[in-house]
Amino acid sequence: MRPLPHRPRTARGLIGALLTALATVAALVAAAPAVQADTLICDQFGSTTIQGRYVVQNNRWGTSAPQCVTATDTGFRLTQADGSVPTNGAPKSYPSVFNGCHYTNCSPGTNLPARLSGIAGAPSSISYGYVGDAVYNASYDIWLDPTPKTDGVSQTEIMIWFNKVGPVQPIGSQVGTTTVAGRSWQVWTGSNGTNDVISFVAPSAIPSWSFDVMDFVRETVRRGMAQNSWYLTSVQAGFEPWQNGAGLAVNSFSSAVNLGDPGDPGNPGDPATACKVTYATNVWSGGFTADVTVTNTGSAPVDPWKLAFTLPSGQRITNAWNAGLTPSTGVVTATPLAHNARIAPGSGQTFGFQGTYSGSFSRPAGFSLNGTACS
Repeated sequence: MRPLPHRPRTARGLIGALLTALATVAALVAAAPAVQADTLICDQFGSTTIQGRYVVQNNRWGTSAPQCVTATDTGFRLTQADGSVPTNGAPKSYPSVFNGCHYTNCSPGTNLPARLSGIAGAPSSISYGYVGDAVYNASYDIWLDPTPKTDGVSQTEIMIWFNKVGPVQPIGSQVGTTTVAGRSWQVWTGSNGTNDVISFVAPSAIPSWSFDVMDFVRETVRRGMAQNSWYLTSVQAGFEPWQNGAGLAVNSFSSAVNLGDPGDPGNPGDPATACKVTYATNVWSGGFTADVTVTNTGSAPVDPWKLAFTLPSGQRITNAWNAGLTPSTGVVTATPLAHNARIAPGSGQTFGFQGTYSGSFSRPAGFSLNGTACS
């Protein structure tokens, strides 16, 4: 059989085929989900955001030795953890990822702090990566306070020890065992001199788990270490290393707080909210002030409240009053202080801030109160 003759392709045909191939590649790239580039953090208290909703923090506070974390699209890994500290004292650090507020650093769009009595559920999932050549615990922290606190340390810390390696133990002493969320735990209670601590220690390592944070909160309330009138201020997942620790990882993390009636499992979402926002500004060359009033136009109190809005490009907040605002650029969340956390029906709360801008000045395009768009 004679082979078929090879037919040379014309330049026009080659260009057409190339354009078709490029179009196919472009379509595949457009359809692929965006992946966040890894971010290296070596500053002592450095942080960054992931998934547009969580904060990864280095949080090195117990040693002067270098420590670095690499924030990934879904979590983080501890890439450098030099030095060691005595195992009968505090750990070196707590590199972690969190939802909520930690020392005025609030994750974007969070609805924390939230009153415990108004939380229907707080589903979360975590996947850890462990190493064997270090002394550490893998701890999921839940912070509670009598006030909607966004700065400093909350009054009660719940620690869930998913794993521990080496001769370390929780704060205080063991007071018994219990079953929470279908698992058995050792229970330890004590104080670190700053806040009360209750620790739930797994008898063996848990590499990953999906659970409801409120199961541990309710057990803490039952033991008298918190009250239903208190607030959930943040949930955090990470590690406390005493020796080494490079390679430890939070492979993935998710956290949500569903507001509503805890007694009604069919109502997992936020209660209906209606609101109106007025935004009065005073603008000069390169600077401005804004007075913001959020009014509850619904029929039920809003307690606590969080107002989210996006600052136009080029604007930065330099100081604020009557609310905490984080971060200073981009998607900003305003959280109340202790005295103005409640907005009664028909009433409003006012806060303000000063900022700088470049280019032409403009106002935020919209506002949302506890996740509901305002007029």
